[in-house]
Amino acid sequence: MTRRRPVPGPRPGPVLAAVVLAVVAPTVTGCGADEETRDYSVPDTLCGIRVDAEELTPFLPPGKKLSAEPEVNPASIWCDVSVDGKLAVRTVQKWWQGGHDTAYFLRSQTLERVEETADEGRYVYSGWQAFGKTENCVDEKYKQDLYTGIQAYGSGHRDADAMKRLIVSFTEEVEKSDECDSKAS
Repeated sequence: MTRRRPVPGPRPGPVLAAVVLAVVAPTVTGCGADEETRDYSVPDTLCGIRVDAEELTPFLPPGKKLSAEPEVNPASIWCDVSVDGKLAVRTVQKWWQGGHDTAYFLRSQTLERVEETADEGRYVYSGWQAFGKTENCVDEKYKQDLYTGIQAYGSGHRDADAMKRLIVSFTEEVEKSDECDSKAS
């Protein structure tokens, strides 16, 4: 068995603690002074669908320029919202197998656990992402329902209640859209 030998020199104590505090304190207190700002306007529509800009804002990072680019294909519409060229928020409207719940759909969209639910499972959400299922947006020919999603990648902001409000209002707006009407019979 080996024995540890004491390290020569003064033992750490109040003096060392004071030095560490003196070095760390200005760093902690100075954080707010250099905080970045949003030099862009937060839109109230993302790729043609209305969103609550006030609810969306905390999920967006600081930066200079915001852009929203749609990617449309026959089964889905993705809207990638970038700040200064970096993905911040993604919305999705996707036709998916009918007769399933939103939890089934979200497993194709994320590997993260999403455990909060509302409206008997119609909405499933967490602090940074949410998924929903539209009502009466059904493609009878292919037996598909229209689902929605919002994922906020761009900031460390987490707020499950705000994400729930975002997905509910976003899904309601999708239900009023041409995408819902395009395949419903």
